[in-house]
Amino acid sequence: MQQQELARLQAIGLTPITGQALAARAAELPGARIARLVAVHRETCVVHDGSTTASVRVHAHLARAGLIVGDWVLVQPDAFGASWLVARAAPATQIVRRDADGRRHGVVSNIDLAFVVMGLDGDFNPRRAERFLALVAAAGVRSVVVLTKRDWAGEAVAEDEADALRGRLQVAVEAVNALDPATATRLQPYIRAGQTAVLLGSSGAGKSTLTNTLLGGAVQDTGAVRAADDRGRHTTTHRALFPLPGGGCVIDTPGLRTLRPDLDAAALGASFADVEALAAQCRFRDCRHQGEPGCAVRAGAASDRLANWHKLGRELRRDAMTALDRQRQLVEWKACSRGARQRMRLKRGD
Repeated sequence: MQQQELARLQAIGLTPITGQALAARAAELPGARIARLVAVHRETCVVHDGSTTASVRVHAHLARAGLIVGDWVLVQPDAFGASWLVARAAPATQIVRRDADGRRHGVVSNIDLAFVVMGLDGDFNPRRAERFLALVAAAGVRSVVVLTKRDWAGEAVAEDEADALRGRLQVAVEAVNALDPATATRLQPYIRAGQTAVLLGSSGAGKSTLTNTLLGGAVQDTGAVRAADDRGRHTTTHRALFPLPGGGCVIDTPGLRTLRPDLDAAALGASFADVEALAAQCRFRDCRHQGEPGCAVRAGAASDRLANWHKLGRELRRDAMTALDRQRQLVEWKACSRGARQRMRLKRGD
């Protein structure tokens, strides 16, 4: 690989380890070149080689590989001049969510930073922000909460909400006007050259508007929120990666309809570090932080934050259950239900 080509690829996030792995694989495939996946469509993908984008077809053996925006891939021309995506490097980081059935779905790959975007209008919901932060923590990625629509909320309200969230979430929080070009300068220190940031949040939070501001032009379509509930209309329909003018990349994403993080105990603890720290001060070592006396967590943590911690913990335990565990739990629930119905019949004298 020529030094000039390597420099172009490093500018959009290629790391030495991934570059070496792909270069070794490319040596076995005549004409293959390294590129980054910037958009995935039904039958084609769009890749970026550091200077230009191109539409490519996906080789049959990768059709079900779960290609995700942000992946590093190899593209090879065929005898007729068409380009094919023929190999994919294992991602260094990957944000993954689960659907209602517990199945994993990749959101983005090879990310260094996640901007969790939340509007200061009806979209404002600290508990939802906590779930997004848990989603990101499970991937081992840094997080920054960006509160948009500062102009709508007013300076005083925006700063008060930002200060409250810093204390509650223990992450960096920036309150901005996503339409203001100065916002790009304010967020630039978080994205270093060669790094990739992803914008996560609900529909209508201002992700695409913020993307356009970071890029310095109208690249992504934007739309107004509904006046009745301040919710968005899914203007952004697919994930897309864009190189930033000052170096690095940003990925815009649609609002997630199902926000269920793919967690483990370590990620949950990292997302709720304050709860974990307070738990060490509880009177009982096996305190469940529900009704036990001397519970430092219930005394020190916000009630809705603790409720969110409990809910995510239940989801974590449910995801860890085997099919046999679920069947056993169902039998127990049915037995409890039968017992409750029998007690009610006895109470009524039936």
